[in-house]
Amino acid sequence: MLSRLLPPRGAARTLTGITLVHTMGQGLWMALNAIYATAVLGLSPGQFGLGVGAAAAVALLLSTPTGHLADRLGPRVVQIWSFVALGPLTAALLLVHGFLPYLLVTSVQAVAYSASRSARMAMLAGLIEPEQRVFVRAYLRATTNVSVSVGALVAGLVLAVDSPPVYRAAVVFNAATYLVTGLLTLLLPAVPPQPARPGPALVVLRDRPFLAFVALDGLLSMHNLLLDVVLPLWVLQRTHAPRWIVAAILFTNTVAVVLLQVRVARGTDEPASAARASRAGSLFIGLACLVFACTQGTPAALAATLLVLGAVAHVLGEIKQSAGSWGMAFGLAPEHAQGQYQGTAAMGADLGKMIAPALLTWLAVTHGTLGWLVMAAGFAAIGSAMPRIVTWAAARPSATPAAATV
Repeated sequence: MLSRLLPPRGAARTLTGITLVHTMGQGLWMALNAIYATAVLGLSPGQFGLGVGAAAAVALLLSTPTGHLADRLGPRVVQIWSFVALGPLTAALLLVHGFLPYLLVTSVQAVAYSASRSARMAMLAGLIEPEQRVFVRAYLRATTNVSVSVGALVAGLVLAVDSPPVYRAAVVFNAATYLVTGLLTLLLPAVPPQPARPGPALVVLRDRPFLAFVALDGLLSMHNLLLDVVLPLWVLQRTHAPRWIVAAILFTNTVAVVLLQVRVARGTDEPASAARASRAGSLFIGLACLVFACTQGTPAALAATLLVLGAVAHVLGEIKQSAGSWGMAFGLAPEHAQGQYQGTAAMGADLGKMIAPALLTWLAVTHGTLGWLVMAAGFAAIGSAMPRIVTWAAARPSATPAAATV
């Protein structure tokens, strides 16, 4: 199946291979991070949560500056050195004793992670023609789902053994994936750095239409936490559905993204078409929320059936919204500042991830059906505003023709 996911040639295929290596380590570490911190390093859950929150805040605050750094130095240089730095920084977790050293290491890791993320998207924009960027980005997301799943499977084996030496070996493996990713980046052509221009360095912070897009896209991206965080609690506390349905839903979502993301992303490379895709995705997500609302108090078999139907509507919305988000992020950004614009775009999703667990859980689990109805209306309203953002952006003095028609 992986061979079908690879773009046909050139830099796009190399980017995909790099993504496979990098995200396999991510999938492994996402499943083990909390357990390693608490069971091996001896941190309390509260200390672990504080460390994760601090790292997320650092990554968020530095997204725009590190993206600007990728523009000025060249994204390949920044990606190589950020991944090379992530290798020993990850391995440093083997030597950590106590909360403060853990907090320091994870915060510095977040700096390198932020730089790598901004550089990766700037490099994609620099190496791929505008009409192919969303298409290639969709390939990267499909392969990410495959490799993260493989990493999670390896994590399952580590958890089954449940031994500190094996957990430490997993840390070493994750550190190695970062180093290998940095070395593989040498296979990519260099993207020329952008020279300094008159005016403010961080021009994206003065681009109001783009910042409005980032804010709305971040709110809309909160739906990504529905299946991982909200729905398991909903199933356990508010429905009669069997618990295993949560695993079935997550599996269905992963398979659907792998099979459909590339196909759905076609035709969303311009801001206008991307905005329409984002709007359509938000309507599917709203429909999913309405279906989930109907599962409260229903018999187990009916609840399970409705949950699966809602998950199908959700994943259709997810893949359309993702494609729309990428198309607008690339299409609304000037070519000379793709790094800082893509770094800023990532801030929206970061904010969404920070807000979503508490807000969406409060709406669904605490308020039940009414909470789901509020979510449905909210997601639909946010998505419906995206075409207006494109129209606003088209009025900018530097707007491109592609952004002009909605």
